[in-house]
Amino acid sequence: MPTSSPDGPTPPDRHTTPATRRAAGVRRAGTVLAAATAAVLLVTAGCSDTGDGGKEKQGSQDLGAQKLDWQPCPPPSEAEGGGPAPSPLPGGTPWECAFMDAPRDYADPDGETIELALIRGKARDQSRRIGSLIFNFGGPGGSGVSGLPASAKDYEKLRERYDLVSFDPRGVGRSEAVECADNRQLDEYYAQDSTPDDAAEEKAYTNRLRTYADGCEKNSGEDLPYVGTTNAARDLDLMRQVLGDDKLHYLGFSYGTELGGVYAHLFPKNVGRAVFDAVVDPNSSAEEGSLGQAKGFQLALDNFTKDCVARGDACQLPGSTPQEVQQFIIDLLARLEKKPIPATGDRELTQTQATNGIAQALYSKEYWPLLEQGLDEADGGNGALLLAFSDAMNGRDRQGRYSNIQAANAAINCVDFKERYSLAQTKAKLPEFRKASPVFGDYLGWGLMGCSEWPVSGQWEHPDVSAPGAAPILVIGTTGDPATPYAGAKAMVEALGKGVGIEMTYRGEGHGAYGSGNACVKNAVDGYLLEGRVPAAGTACQ
Repeated sequence: MPTSSPDGPTPPDRHTTPATRRAAGVRRAGTVLAAATAAVLLVTAGCSDTGDGGKEKQGSQDLGAQKLDWQPCPPPSEAEGGGPAPSPLPGGTPWECAFMDAPRDYADPDGETIELALIRGKARDQSRRIGSLIFNFGGPGGSGVSGLPASAKDYEKLRERYDLVSFDPRGVGRSEAVECADNRQLDEYYAQDSTPDDAAEEKAYTNRLRTYADGCEKNSGEDLPYVGTTNAARDLDLMRQVLGDDKLHYLGFSYGTELGGVYAHLFPKNVGRAVFDAVVDPNSSAEEGSLGQAKGFQLALDNFTKDCVARGDACQLPGSTPQEVQQFIIDLLARLEKKPIPATGDRELTQTQATNGIAQALYSKEYWPLLEQGLDEADGGNGALLLAFSDAMNGRDRQGRYSNIQAANAAINCVDFKERYSLAQTKAKLPEFRKASPVFGDYLGWGLMGCSEWPVSGQWEHPDVSAPGAAPILVIGTTGDPATPYAGAKAMVEALGKGVGIEMTYRGEGHGAYGSGNACVKNAVDGYLLEGRVPAAGTACQ
């Protein structure tokens, strides 16, 4: 589970804030508030993004032969989340950054190029170096250039034999970032009601979607058709060539598993040692993914309320049963819809931000104590902590600056998926979402409209990840994962094909297994990536 940068999280994975992203996509005032904004989050293509079974060709530009100009890394840009330049790795190895040229449109490989930002930390033992290990931390929309240094301590053992490499995917951070609105507009946008209750609120909601999409088209229109997952997968193979690797060695988290699956489908013979953690179900449509997340976040909330009740008087929340604790949360959200409460400075906590903040906190069991505290403080009229969680989800730092994580998330989701829901279609789906989750159902159900006003059409109902002939891919599902439910791992294994996907289970809570601290998971992953030892299918850790 990747960690966050100092002022913002790595992205949610295919988790959505309604009216911003497709519903998939996921931190006490004072010193605790600073920790809150640094909460952990584990957290496609347009008309030219048609797959062709892996018959990829480079144009006469021969971009695969380009030489990268590695330089000391600058501080992350505002679009990447800001903060200081990355500190050297243990032993003093510096981080290096470079830009790689890639076709804007792979259907026109000799046409205009774009620059993709890369970061690298060289392997400690160059005599036993395997190659590059490329990371994608999910989202979609998260910056790998800022995310990898923030979580590099988790991968220091892997650096023994790999250059650690990550990148800002197209549309993200320094890689032709999608821009939709300024900081002031985004503060207003994220505070507004995302679960309309009457015709007037429905109209306001639809108008906000249109205004947001219009801003994306105005600021980034020429890039929007090309920021999808299929093109990102092609970028991965170009990156493999430019880095001088015969095979792509890869560690993908959450949405990064979907990206990895699409890569394996397009380039099965180029797959090296690959691990998918916190797995997106490749067979689910946008709607099915959203409904699965409603169930996943509800499961995580149920586990949170059970834990609270089990601690008796130590629990700060009212209720002697999990159901009573949940009802307290439902009632609190209903009060916030009628009247927001003071939070930080002149900002208030709205119902939308509180729901978003609760979802953010459920990504890791480590943050349950802060979620409990935030709910208790909000009940007393102080919304600062839940707002900090919501800000972390949305990529807002303590200076009020937003990364472009949500803009990129919207752009990638909307060009990946064909589905476009009308107001009437969305309202018809709400009962099913409410049944799945009385807390998150409305929130995620209304999110179905997130692409309804988008200016670019989508590519698929769901991605094709079949990869016959690919090397084994280790696929890890976590039983208590709220954002990418456990069933997605089995679905990915089956979709990759016989002999390719190797399923492994982590019986635990949170979004992602490798960063959970579980020694069994870590040993299995490290053993495969470093020594090529493939775990037995069905291996379980707890």
